[in-house]
Amino acid sequence: MKIGRAECQDLAQALGLEWLETNGRGGFASGTVAGANTRRYHALLLTARKPPAERVVLVNHLEEWIDLNGRVFPLSTNLYPGTVHPAGYTYCVEFSSVPWPTWTFDCGGVTVQREILCVPGHDLVIVRWKSLSSGQPLMTLRVRPMLSGRDYHGTHHENTTLSTQAAIKPELISWQPYPDVPAVRAIHSGEYRHEPDWFRHIQLPIEERRGLDCEEDWWSPGEFRFELEPGEERTLVLTSEQGDGLDPIAIAKREKLRRKRSDQVEPGTDTLAESLRCATGAYLSERGFGKTVIAGYPWFTDWGRDTFISLPGLCLVTGRLDSAWQIIESFAAYVSDGMVPNRFPDAGQQPEYNTIDASLWFIHAIGRYLDYSGDEARVRTITWPAVKQILDGYRCGIRHNIHMDRDGLIVGGVIGSQLTWMDAKIGEWVVTPRQGKPVEIQALWVRALEIGMRLAERFGESAYADRCRRLRALAIKSFRTKFWNEAGGFLYDVIDGPEGHDASIRPNQIYALSLCDNLMAREQAEQILTVVKDHLLTPIGLRTLSPRDSRYRPRYEGGVAERDGAYHQGTVWPFLLGPFVTAWVKTFGKSAQVKAQARTFLNGLETHLGEVCVGQVSEIFDGDAPHTPRGCPAQAWSVAEPLRAMIEDLDIAMTVHSAKTERAGNRRPKVIPGEKPAKLRRESGRKPSR
Repeated sequence: MKIGRAECQDLAQALGLEWLETNGRGGFASGTVAGANTRRYHALLLTARKPPAERVVLVNHLEEWIDLNGRVFPLSTNLYPGTVHPAGYTYCVEFSSVPWPTWTFDCGGVTVQREILCVPGHDLVIVRWKSLSSGQPLMTLRVRPMLSGRDYHGTHHENTTLSTQAAIKPELISWQPYPDVPAVRAIHSGEYRHEPDWFRHIQLPIEERRGLDCEEDWWSPGEFRFELEPGEERTLVLTSEQGDGLDPIAIAKREKLRRKRSDQVEPGTDTLAESLRCATGAYLSERGFGKTVIAGYPWFTDWGRDTFISLPGLCLVTGRLDSAWQIIESFAAYVSDGMVPNRFPDAGQQPEYNTIDASLWFIHAIGRYLDYSGDEARVRTITWPAVKQILDGYRCGIRHNIHMDRDGLIVGGVIGSQLTWMDAKIGEWVVTPRQGKPVEIQALWVRALEIGMRLAERFGESAYADRCRRLRALAIKSFRTKFWNEAGGFLYDVIDGPEGHDASIRPNQIYALSLCDNLMAREQAEQILTVVKDHLLTPIGLRTLSPRDSRYRPRYEGGVAERDGAYHQGTVWPFLLGPFVTAWVKTFGKSAQVKAQARTFLNGLETHLGEVCVGQVSEIFDGDAPHTPRGCPAQAWSVAEPLRAMIEDLDIAMTVHSAKTERAGNRRPKVIPGEKPAKLRRESGRKPSR
């Protein structure tokens, strides 16, 4: 995706466009096309000390200047109170996100390029500068790194405890501002002058809009100088790893080759599907010896619910079957009393078991994994015991009053709790109380019992299969009897709650159609979809509450309390397009006309890919037009669920690369045009905080 001179030099637009580089370990680099940091999370070197948690900002920014013919051309941009200095964006003529963030500057007729890239598996960032013009005089490139060494949720301010010392070796400089954070090592080919200084009052306007601390101070240890000749590159590597033995030129070359192979696209493929596919890799991360899913950038880590909703779109339809298994296996190790963790805290404390749906999504993901892989041996050995523990726990009763009621449906929660994905809470106020029997939990329960029955039959446990079959039949019968709202022609959102049945028009009912076959009669399914389409569907997702409801909040803005009050009270979520498209096709069939209509529901995402975080999909949008993007600028399930629906339900062809192709490039990418899941190649070859 390329951005031209006009947008690059329009400060408001360039500040509103963000880029993201991830390292597969929970760390990342991010910023704006303009070059200025606008969030506390924007940074060049941001690492996870215990991947993917305990993230720290080590290097916030670089100040860069080109000295040429007695003139100084800034390449960087910074925001200070009432002013912009330097204003490097005014010299930027192009930005490209492929193969990594790349800026092109016009410095008085001389073209200079800057590139920033992260490398999977390494806590480092590589910054490269290159002169693209021939015959111009020798230039001097000056670079000043800005450091903090803080928790990535915080801000940094000038203080007297920071160490201003540097360990200086030829081509390797080390700084450690604070003893409790990793040292920063800089590998370079220029000359370094140690000149410590503070840069104060940097403005972070997005934090101001979020009602948070919006100013910080950066410490700069000194300045690098590089002589930049025509056609030559200069490289600066910033890392928390031991710098000895790192070959940045070779690392960048290998990474460019890997991305080139990964980004290969067959002619005629859907551009949205390919864009979403390219975005998926950003969310896979290490956790211990396994893998997990980062729920969103920049502030989430890994959540159980997000992980298993996202897993089919991130891993299964893209052919990353081994990654899918590693994620499932990682979470299986944490099953406790019939529950999968919903959250691993940032600071690495014990996981939190505070959700009614994450464990059921875990079972759903295991069923989908088996559909794609046929991997009965590992499922039986590793995850079947976890599946039975969850099913038995829900049947008999577990934490938070979660249990199967006499009607075969799942009930859960106590007053003051929020156990479903609509989990916003302000003090003691639960914004969207759903205590009782939420509609999507029943669909997940029916689906989980179906998987339990199928696995028990495969593994020769006929008595367990019979029990799952009986419980499933009871749950279906009760669901059909109790959830249908005859007067409205849709499903209750929650039944048997403290105040009876909740007739709010919300999107959760679509899971009764997308997760289960024949849970509702065809006529009822059509009525449900009509209501959802009329009340909730927007060009970029589904609203969480009908605009005709008195509690509807049209915009997600203001301070924390104002935003949380709108989070599930009308705010649009693009990930819900996935189950909506699935439900639409299941209900109306897979004719070419139906699939073409369903594809139009996703059209707004195509435009959005260039609106906020280039190539990614935001977490949420305002309920009212123009549906301004809000929340995380890059969200896993916002990418994964629309992609899954495009491949599985709309039979859209997509390029799928095997891991061997990614590594060696010795095989052409394979296009899967709606084939059965089992025909996908296996890849040879982990979670968040809301």
